[in-house]
Amino acid sequence: MSAPDEESALLGLAPVAPDRTVAYGPGPDRVIDLYGPWAGAARGPLVVLLHGGFWRAAYDRRHLSPLAAELAGHGLPVALAEYRRAAGGAARMVEDVSAAVSAAVDEAGDGAADEAGCAASAVLLGHSAGGHLALLAAARPGVPVARVVAVSPVADLARAHELGLSGGAVAELVGGGPGLAARIAAADPARHPPAGVPVTILHGGDDPEVPPELSRRYAAAAGAVATAPGAVATAPGARTGAVGAAAAGHARTILHELPGVGHYAPVTPGTPACRTLLTELLGGWAV
Repeated sequence: MSAPDEESALLGLAPVAPDRTVAYGPGPDRVIDLYGPWAGAARGPLVVLLHGGFWRAAYDRRHLSPLAAELAGHGLPVALAEYRRAAGGAARMVEDVSAAVSAAVDEAGDGAADEAGCAASAVLLGHSAGGHLALLAAARPGVPVARVVAVSPVADLARAHELGLSGGAVAELVGGGPGLAARIAAADPARHPPAGVPVTILHGGDDPEVPPELSRRYAAAAGAVATAPGAVATAPGARTGAVGAAAAGHARTILHELPGVGHYAPVTPGTPACRTLLTELLGGWAV
């Protein structure tokens, strides 16, 4: 499927209404849409889902509602988070994401605890710019994130700016002018990896929107285990329970490239790439 076809396949899906919506702060953009089992019937961890759109207000959470419903249909409790975009920059968005994660964990209650009985926490799943925010939020102290799964993330902000992605979206995010390099560095996941939090990155090998080079650079900086295109990640810690892995000091960053896949297929229900994502969320690669 070509890149334009992938985009139209995702954006052509009808939005799926949530079971309910919960506010985590004032204003229309500080809400989480809840999908799936939230009363002890979950098959897997609580997932907080973050949409992309290069941090611009024109893009909201609705295009990932079919993915949220798909994950919920497989027994995952899902919180599809909105956050304030455009003005305010990365710091405010990360603040919103952090609050959204805490609100989702509060809603899940005991169901968000892992099998070993560790403190309640969530898997933070972000696509594109949402992957960038997921990586940054997981690096903040006190945010109850057990694990990050970043799909096609803008994981190296400095390189994204050098490439001029999406018409200079990085400069729009942090603000241009004097001090630009320092502001990019402050908001760059490659400069601020989450300590003790396992990270899995899925990136299409043919992604034209966010080149896989960005994830490779992040992975190299993090000392990641990088799988060959189409290979299976079997590194130590790859299938360890998220909270348990972090607590045991075995947190890893794993990059898995998906051959022949573009930017949108991994978050489009029904595609092989989306099934790969589901497999990862439900317990690892070898299931």
